[in-house]
Amino acid sequence: MLFFKIQWAPSETLFKIGSFGIHYYSLMFVIAFSLGYYIMSNLYKKEKVSVEYIEPLLFYVVIATLLGARLGEVFFYSWGYYQDHLIEILLPIRERENTSLLFGLIEGYEFTGFRGLASHGASIGIFTGLYLYQKKYTYKPLFWILDRLVIPVSIGAAFVRIGNFFNSEIVGNYTGNNFGVVFINRREIAPRHPAQLYEAIGYIGLYFLLRYLYNNKKNQKEGYLFGLFFVSLFGIRFIVEFVKESQGGFETYLPILSTGQWLSIPMILFGLFFMFKKTKTN
Repeated sequence: MLFFKIQWAPSETLFKIGSFGIHYYSLMFVIAFSLGYYIMSNLYKKEKVSVEYIEPLLFYVVIATLLGARLGEVFFYSWGYYQDHLIEILLPIRERENTSLLFGLIEGYEFTGFRGLASHGASIGIFTGLYLYQKKYTYKPLFWILDRLVIPVSIGAAFVRIGNFFNSEIVGNYTGNNFGVVFINRREIAPRHPAQLYEAIGYIGLYFLLRYLYNNKKNQKEGYLFGLFFVSLFGIRFIVEFVKESQGGFETYLPILSTGQWLSIPMILFGLFFMFKKTKTN
């Protein structure tokens, strides 16, 4: 039977020592970056570009992703909270009574790992980081690098959403029937749309599309894959938002669409610009 209900109550941590633990969400980021390194290395070897540029590229991407995603979450969705908890903006901790960090040396905080990140902020961060990277390493034009980087980023985005699923966060709306996932650790009994998995599946499909177009590029404009990535990824995000529970943000003032949808619109237009603008071919 196609319609079924899944009971979901995973642990958020792979293991834990005191207040410190390895969270599945953080593990998904490690897998995403490691897989991205492997894919980019193969692409560079295929095109006879030195792989010595990969390590600094990974450094720029990791820092830009985490910083951009964190600031995106803070300013797009949760400034009401973080304006009173500034120390938590860039540190993986959260204020909580009767807890401690570093074996009791810091009271009143718990270690949360990397969570509370926004994909729109990550996209802005990566683009900014790659702009700075290319200014220092000028072996190829910026959009040559971006056209290839979006391939591993698309599959990496799928792992991030799987991490959200482990955390039982960014959940979908209640389905109103016997189809969906019951997030037991949210103390719920009714099934919701597994919105995180919807996005993950969409991003996996995007990865194979980008990979196919990369392998079969003929008269392809520079920046085309980069633009297609933005249109497709945020198009998927826009659609899934229709079955996703509100995450807050500024949709209170613009209730026609969710905050995620409002933020996706300029990203889609940004991508369309690079897909159809006149430029030289590869």
